[in-house]
Amino acid sequence: MSLVEVGRFGRPHGLAGEVYLDGCSLETEELLGIRTFTFRSARGEERPLELKEVHLANGRMLATFARCTTREQAARLTRGELLVEAERIPDPGPGVAYAFQVVGFELRDADGKALGTVHDVLNLAAHQVYVVRGEREYMVPVTPEIVRKVDMQARTITVELPVGLDQI
Repeated sequence: MSLVEVGRFGRPHGLAGEVYLDGCSLETEELLGIRTFTFRSARGEERPLELKEVHLANGRMLATFARCTTREQAARLTRGELLVEAERIPDPGPGVAYAFQVVGFELRDADGKALGTVHDVLNLAAHQVYVVRGEREYMVPVTPEIVRKVDMQARTITVELPVGLDQI
């Protein structure tokens, strides 16, 4: 059973146990379809969580979990990870990949030169950003103009970097 991170817990919201989910790679309907998750604290302790409700509020996800009914209980989730077994995540569809699926992929430029390996995927307001580590670290915006091809079988991503990005 391979657990993958599908989100990170932010701060609590309100008094009734709601908590922000940051960097979530799933939609609200997908989360509700999965329903049961594993919580991993910043110290590495794990426990099961059952999702009761999730919705968008001001562009962020707010979630409520069973047996988490107070602000204090929600605060204990802060900085933790929301995990699920990889095989329970719905197929994203043809030509689409979840962020956790591309971590470890090799990033290459349009000429085939290896730039490094995707270490992390940041979910920013405008778009995702690949954190790529090789001889140096790159922050590569995930946009159609830059990401040209994702080969799931070869575990490679081909990009066309904007002029100057490799000089920063």
